[in-house]
Amino acid sequence: MIETGFLITAFATLFVVIDPPGLVPLFIALTQGMDAEHRRRLALRACIIAAILLTLFGLLGEQLLGFIGISMPAFRIAGGILLFLTALDMLFERRTQRREGQKTDPDHDPSVFPLATPLIAGPGAIATMILLVGQTENWLGTAAILGLLLVMMLSTFLFLLAAPLIERLLGRTGTIVITRLLGMLLAALSVQFVIDGVKGTGLI
Repeated sequence: MIETGFLITAFATLFVVIDPPGLVPLFIALTQGMDAEHRRRLALRACIIAAILLTLFGLLGEQLLGFIGISMPAFRIAGGILLFLTALDMLFERRTQRREGQKTDPDHDPSVFPLATPLIAGPGAIATMILLVGQTENWLGTAAILGLLLVMMLSTFLFLLAAPLIERLLGRTGTIVITRLLGMLLAALSVQFVIDGVKGTGLI
């Protein structure tokens, strides 16, 4: 039986790491001058590619770690630290500044780079998928995490689709406030990952 609390925590972790509201102004900047249909196709392609990448890492990441001799408790601790650094970036706006620094050629299709990776399926999201799947005990738990990932990708797609409306409603200040609130939540979740990793080593 899968605990509801675990599923809620898993979805919250994916949401704050991928940060759909924070992607909105970047998506608008990357697709400036494009019509609504073109934007829709780019958003859909980016979300599908990101979903495939995150699914592959979720399913094969633990085997890869085992092959190179890294235990799950060690990866939980490392992943928790990585997510904590991501949370600090969100709290102090460094993440947004880095994302806004992503430059693309006007003729380049931004759906693969930088939208799908590293903006949606970045290092934090990849680490999160490996950690979450590693915490499941059977195929049912893994399927539930992959289902949550699909829901998360659908949510991201809807955020990107509604990007112009959301940007008008929230404005620059609203986006910053939401990103910082998500950063606080991610900081707490990352500390929990570290605690779980240390428990897994048997030290406490």
